[in-house]
Amino acid sequence: MGDLEIRAAVVDDIPAIVAMLADDPLGARRESPDDLVPYLAALERLSADPNQHLMVAVREGRVVGTLQLTIVPGLSRRGATRSIIEGVRIHADERGSGLGTQLIQWAIDESRNQDCQLVQLTSDSSRTDAHRFYERLGFTASHVGFKLAL
Repeated sequence: MGDLEIRAAVVDDIPAIVAMLADDPLGARRESPDDLVPYLAALERLSADPNQHLMVAVREGRVVGTLQLTIVPGLSRRGATRSIIEGVRIHADERGSGLGTQLIQWAIDESRNQDCQLVQLTSDSSRTDAHRFYERLGFTASHVGFKLAL
């Protein structure tokens, strides 16, 4: 496979990102690739916030992966800064290629560069393959997460 570039997402990347977000049973129910307006507005908000990093992995000019890294200053853990990894998606053609590992490693390295003391993520309880992947990378399932739809 060709060289990989991990960079900040730009407007032209949004269709490919949304397509990856929608390319599974959970995403198919909650994403709308036919209406990019809310995603473009979200990109504007994310781009204006220095603690938000919406990233894409690009190979041979094609977006093949994405994630969002959020830097969260905090008071707990003696004023520790943490990062949150969200929205990790790998194009179906690239799954099993090691790209996911490279993307997560980028997020861990960037978290260290941002002086984070902790990297955390959540994963839907139905994504058992993803859970094994994160555990192989050293993450532990140490907490129970809760959500409240508004």
